[in-house]
Amino acid sequence: MALKIVADLCTACGDCEPECPTESIKPKKGVYVINADTCTECEGDFKKPQCVKLCPVDDCIIPLAA
Repeated sequence: MALKIVADLCTACGDCEPECPTESIKPKKGVYVINADTCTECEGDFKKPQCVKLCPVDDCIIPLAA
């Protein structure tokens, strides 16, 4: 499974990008996006996804719908 950033809620603060262990978060058109092909939700690295833990906006980073 992977996560996604809700563009309408992203403030482009950049807190998530340097903390991603798979380097899946990158800026795009003024907000950040998560590469679903490389996002592991930090499984194997952390108990909770670091981007979700650090994001200052509730529900900005959510599971990618299947």
